[in-house]
Amino acid sequence: MSLGTILLIVLILILVGVIPTWSHSRSWGYAPSGIVGLVVVILLILVLLGRL
Repeated sequence: MSLGTILLIVLILILVGVIPTWSHSRSWGYAPSGIVGLVVVILLILVLLGRL
């Protein structure tokens, strides 16, 4: 697997971990999942374009 694929998998797992419905992250709001979601989208675009 390439580095981009591994980073994408790790970021998706992090995104699932910061969803505010989980008890440990309920008080965080939507900011962490929004930031991680943006990073996942950017990384996905870079992987699809072959830049990473």
